[in-house]
Amino acid sequence: MTRTQYYVAASIDGYIADANGRLDWLFPFDNAKGVAEHYKAFISNVGALAMGAATYEFILEHSRESWPYAGLPTWVFTHRTLPAIAGADIRFTTEDVGTVHEQMVRAAGGKNIWLVGGGNLVAQFARRGLLNELLLGVIPVVLGSGVPLLPTTLTGTLELKDVTRFDRGMLELRYELPSMTVE
Repeated sequence: MTRTQYYVAASIDGYIADANGRLDWLFPFDNAKGVAEHYKAFISNVGALAMGAATYEFILEHSRESWPYAGLPTWVFTHRTLPAIAGADIRFTTEDVGTVHEQMVRAAGGKNIWLVGGGNLVAQFARRGLLNELLLGVIPVVLGSGVPLLPTTLTGTLELKDVTRFDRGMLELRYELPSMTVE
């Protein structure tokens, strides 16, 4: 069964980017023991992706490859005209996440959907009851301000399903999102 997952890293105080929208604080942890293998296992179960315009532009600017998600259909939610990438299956949309989610489930072919990047888009999926799981990488850094993990209020209790420990004090907390009310 296809699950919609928010797979993201955040500082210990809950920010996914610093006050300037940068991720410099996160990059030093990329080579921590076990992280690369864990990511490979995660991405092998992903059949489709969704992201907002800011995340898409960040990937374009910082990607060492032509497109890091080759072979995966990717929906970019935007109201702006953005450059396409030759050979990548990128679908720009202004449609409601509920409508697009149905398309994504079909395209995922039984694999999972990864909500990449920013919390604003993830909040839209959560408001519609379409978010099944939060995979939260907790990075042992305190930023003090920045882009919040999820800029909305979830009423209810997340169910902790697993904890994975990594080198250098990193953790991944895997939560199920049972019936949640989003405000």
